[in-house]
Amino acid sequence: MATPPLAASGMAPGPFAGPQAPQATREVNTASLCRIGQETVQDIVYRTMEIFQLLRNMQLPNGVTYHTGTYQDRLAKLQDHLRQLSILFRKLRLVYDKCNENCGGMDPIPIELIPYVEEDGSKNDDRAGPPRFASEERREIAEVNKKLKQKNQQLKQIMDQLRNLIWDINAMLAMRN
Repeated sequence: MATPPLAASGMAPGPFAGPQAPQATREVNTASLCRIGQETVQDIVYRTMEIFQLLRNMQLPNGVTYHTGTYQDRLAKLQDHLRQLSILFRKLRLVYDKCNENCGGMDPIPIELIPYVEEDGSKNDDRAGPPRFASEERREIAEVNKKLKQKNQQLKQIMDQLRNLIWDINAMLAMRN
């Protein structure tokens, strides 16, 4: 899971370092760097969970008789996990810096320009016009939700009025009998 080293000299490392080497320096792909970064983040999360597990099981020395050997062993494990976590964060920083260096000249794509595509990959037949974007779709959903809430409020008022009317009718029928 370690990052492949970059060749510092003009020749590729290994037994075929002569003039037959096809590429003088080995360039690391940005996508593979991102994959390495993702694996590093997963390792960081795993180590952090282990640290919390150790801390949860570790009793604090508050004057209670405690086995110092067990305490020292758990403390050593905790310090080892913290050291490894520090190494993983440094590795993540190196991967992050290298990705930023490789992508320095690229312009980020604005979120509004990414078209909304349904999960099944097909578009509805009523969308015959130009492609609709996620922000436009979100705005329309918000408008429909607002109208739906207004209609629900109106229906609730009508139901309350009908309930009151039925209550009054039942009260008058009860008084008549």
